Amino acid sequence: MIANFHLPTPAVLGLLTVISMVATAASPKAPVAAHKIHTEVRHGETIRDDYFWLREKANPEVRHYLEAENAFLEAQTKDLKPFSEALYKEILGRIKQTDLSVPTRRGEWFYYSRTVEGQQYPIQCRKHGSAAGIDKGAKEEILLDQNELAKGKKYLELGSFEVSDDGRKLIFTTDDTGFRQYKLFIKDLETGIVSAPLAERVTSTEWASDSATIFFTTEDAVAKRSDTLWRLDTGTAPVKVYEEMDASYGMSVGRTKDKKFLVVDIGATDSTEMRYLDAANPRDELVVFLPREKDHKYGIDHREGLFYIRTNKGAKNYRLATAPDSDINPKAWKEFIPHDPAALLEGVELFKDFIVATTMSEGLNRFRVLDFKKGQWHNFAFPEPVYAAFDGANPEFESHVFRFGYQSPVTPNSVFDYDMATRKKTLLKQTEVLAGFDPSKYECKRLWAKARDGVKVPLSAVCRKGTKLDGRNPLWLYAYGSYGYGMSATFSSSNLSLLDRGVVFVISHIRGGNEMGEAWHDDGMLMKKKNTFTDFIDSAEWLITNKWTSKDRLVIEGGSAGGLLMGAVTNMRPDLFKAVHAAVPFVDVMNTMLDAKLPLTVGEYLEWGNPNEKAAYDYMKSYSPYDNIEKKNYPSILLTTSFNDSQVMYWEPAKYAAKLRAHKTDSNPLLLKCKMDPAGHGGASGRYDALKDRAFEMAWMLGQVGIRK
Repeated sequence: MIANFHLPTPAVLGLLTVISMVATAASPKAPVAAHKIHTEVRHGETIRDDYFWLREKANPEVRHYLEAENAFLEAQTKDLKPFSEALYKEILGRIKQTDLSVPTRRGEWFYYSRTVEGQQYPIQCRKHGSAAGIDKGAKEEILLDQNELAKGKKYLELGSFEVSDDGRKLIFTTDDTGFRQYKLFIKDLETGIVSAPLAERVTSTEWASDSATIFFTTEDAVAKRSDTLWRLDTGTAPVKVYEEMDASYGMSVGRTKDKKFLVVDIGATDSTEMRYLDAANPRDELVVFLPREKDHKYGIDHREGLFYIRTNKGAKNYRLATAPDSDINPKAWKEFIPHDPAALLEGVELFKDFIVATTMSEGLNRFRVLDFKKGQWHNFAFPEPVYAAFDGANPEFESHVFRFGYQSPVTPNSVFDYDMATRKKTLLKQTEVLAGFDPSKYECKRLWAKARDGVKVPLSAVCRKGTKLDGRNPLWLYAYGSYGYGMSATFSSSNLSLLDRGVVFVISHIRGGNEMGEAWHDDGMLMKKKNTFTDFIDSAEWLITNKWTSKDRLVIEGGSAGGLLMGAVTNMRPDLFKAVHAAVPFVDVMNTMLDAKLPLTVGEYLEWGNPNEKAAYDYMKSYSPYDNIEKKNYPSILLTTSFNDSQVMYWEPAKYAAKLRAHKTDSNPLLLKCKMDPAGHGGASGRYDALKDRAFEMAWMLGQVGIRK
């Protein structure tokens, strides 16, 4: 039962009744959003939401309000502009603007991207070569210049980029709105001709082995759920192959490492189903590998007549099994890597003669390598206490070289080739950090904070060497804690601007991620979601108790679901933090999760809960940031969003700002920055634009702890 009541607005007053605008340039006043009564009855409870009208994206009053917020932010931060510009130049000064990625071999070609100083986007290229390397004198072929594609546009994001097996055609997708609406194109690499858009709302793509047939998935226009698989033959219209009707599931399409099978991954939060067909026979019917089953998640790859199945059946942290491709019945499965309760099996990389298993334990990735011919496993270790290690580009099935990336808070991103036969590791490239960067001036540490229920929460900290633990250090605490996505301790050249000003940067690996295994995710979702928030608060208090910082020197940051974290902990312990940056924050939890027409909502019931069920409703409502704003003092708060964000709609931070401003009893800054030009969930698409935005955010946060130069 829903009833809407709008207060009368005299036409003569126009938009001036919607917002109290800036009074004078000398004494700007914060915008005040109009109250328009909207009520809903939920589980017998009448809920009033005076700012529900801010969801009306096409309403000029909404745009006017957001522009007023932006004008207020500009007025309030005018004095920060010199510092923000200085930070931008400082950060940019560390970047080698004209640079080249490490080339990756795919068949007879080496593929790479390069950037040019002054240009916003990378250029995708290739050169001819062989297993011995790039041919001497090989000419560069530009496959795609994103700068050319972006001409006349304020936003341009590249999605898929897939070259056909014969190397003659390229599939690519682009979004120029920021709303993740990707169009599909094919480029003939011999003639240079690019097709007109062949499909809209494309979410994944893959070639069949004939280099003429394309498979792609598209999303529902309203829910943005990837729900339909298509086959496209050159010169014909797309043919629907499969449509997923269950709103809890989405899908993507890919190929096995050996290129033999095309695989459709159909997944929900708690279960998956794989379907496949012979990539050489693209008109075959899809075969269900194993029907979906609640709480069973699995994935498949293929090598030498065997499917390799990563499964959580009877294995919380996953195990690896094999099955003959002639008999995929679970009764024929054989254990290959057993379950380890102390380490999450994140994935495997298959080669003809080797397999690399990536595991996660205590918040750190590790690699194990098996030589199939010798039947021997071996590990290789990394030297630092906290770091991030990831699979790199490894498209060649018959290679004996495993490429991976390694970095840490003090070690720039480094690309290595590891010869799995000789066990020799070769550094191919380390991102060059200019302006006299000296890693020996910094140190990273693994800390452990004790949560209130006795659980130990890992922290990754980086600071200048010699930092004294006297409680006087400004400290920037970051976290995410949702969807089982772990936050790795990566390198950030931007963060050097913090460290050089005496700031300690810390990531809290709170429950809700997967840093301590799948149980870590389980303990921070659904009816245990509050563990995520209390872990963060307990991490902050541990840092204060151990003299890493103090309440008046502690700033916090999180984005998207991490923005929900920011809103929740700010409501729970507003006294604990000096300043908060909540980026694209998911703060209007109840309204979003009760609206099944919004993108992502139904598919995320299994992560957050279904509020149509009373118990879940009560629990979610007890932490929803928007629903728990009270009349009390709050810390300084910066909210950032994009008008075209499709993952967390702009109205969530807009409503949150409006309601918080009407309730908070302090004089601390509350600012909302909404990018009105096309931009996405991650902000601007151009690299220089993104750096300028980051420099502003850093300048504002640093300013809150008295650092302004």
